[in-house]
Amino acid sequence: MKKFKNVCKKFWKDEDGLQTLEIMLIIAVIVVIALLFRDNITDWVERLLDFGDGEIKKFEGEGGE
Repeated sequence: MKKFKNVCKKFWKDEDGLQTLEIMLIIAVIVVIALLFRDNITDWVERLLDFGDGEIKKFEGEGGE
């Protein structure tokens, strides 16, 4: 039991995995934000693509005249 306690203490004080935990937390926050604003992000991307499509059609129309 004492050996298990020492292993637990050593694991608790070990900072090698700290960077991995920080990165995982940042990714988790980004995923949660993306899920919360999923509809807004989707609408924004669709408007952006529609705008780009409209600009391309404008250039195609000008080149053919």
